[in-house]
Amino acid sequence: MFDIGWSELVVIGVVALIAIGPKELPGVLRMVGQWLGKARRMASEFQGQFQEAMREAEMADVKKQFDDITQTASSIASGNVLTSTAAEVEDALKIGAPTNLSPTETPNTPEPPTAETHKEEIVHEATTETSPPPPAATYQPVDKAS
Repeated sequence: MFDIGWSELVVIGVVALIAIGPKELPGVLRMVGQWLGKARRMASEFQGQFQEAMREAEMADVKKQFDDITQTASSIASGNVLTSTAAEVEDALKIGAPTNLSPTETPNTPEPPTAETHKEEIVHEATTETSPPPPAATYQPVDKAS
């Protein structure tokens, strides 16, 4: 911190011994030690308060992110997305539905097959089974020598 070497400390000790005297030197050193202790306590207290302020700032940021996420989740849960999707599906169903029906009416079900429609089905199956298969494609051999 202060870049003081051992030789400088020896010089400071000799000057202090000469200036203060050997009788009062232990009391002065004790007082200097107490001041250094107070300075260290104040520095550690400041550092602790600074770290606490940093934690509070981080917590405020985390709380803001949490509030944003819960707001987004509540808007999704309230049905905004689902309601719009349901409306789109209903619109798509309305496009294919006949226009003369009211929303409460349902389209008629198809009629059950009759003997005549059954005959038409048998004739149709017979014609599809007896039709000749399409002609097979013929390919010309490729001469690799040329």
